[in-house]
Amino acid sequence: MGMFSRFADIINANINSMLDKAEHPEKMIKLIIQEMEETLVEVRAAAAKHIAEKKTLLRQKRTIETSICHWQEKAELAISKDREDLARSALAEKNKNKEQAQLIQEELDTLEEYLSKVQEDSQRLQDKLTEAKRRQQAYVVREQSVQARLKVRQQAAVVNIDEAIAKFERYQQKIDRVEAEVEAYDLMENKDLNSQFRELENDDNIEQELAQLKKQVANG
Repeated sequence: MGMFSRFADIINANINSMLDKAEHPEKMIKLIIQEMEETLVEVRAAAAKHIAEKKTLLRQKRTIETSICHWQEKAELAISKDREDLARSALAEKNKNKEQAQLIQEELDTLEEYLSKVQEDSQRLQDKLTEAKRRQQAYVVREQSVQARLKVRQQAAVVNIDEAIAKFERYQQKIDRVEAEVEAYDLMENKDLNSQFRELENDDNIEQELAQLKKQVANG
């Protein structure tokens, strides 16, 4: 009967309060359910044992009741044959069997009370177990919900990163275009300047050639 100390502790426990105070309620609910299931198995095993005892006692009681009827008939037969001594002995056996039947009945009453209590307590434990499993399922659903939200946020973070990278690339391309335009402008400007210098150099060459030509004509 020592298991009923643990059984009583489980039955009287405030599961919700225990879980609210637990650092890891998901782990605790698993332990609570395991403890409840083990206790329920023990209670049912004990109940089965006492039910078997009850059946044995009932068979013994029926046998004794048959014996009581037998000795009653023997006593009546002895009286009808004027054998009071035999009748007295038969009645003594009958009374002995009645005492045994009374003891068995007392055992049966005790067993019946015990089994009734076990049935009631087993149902209470089953209700507690059902409550605990509902709470465990709630944790599972909550964890799945959290995981789903986390996945969405992670995906959103990836999208945001991708958008940031794409935006940076667009800015970089824009900067590249501006730099290319500046380089093209500088290139054209340098080309213009070089052309002007070449023109100046050409003018100088022409003037030199013209001066030489004049000089040759004058000497000729």
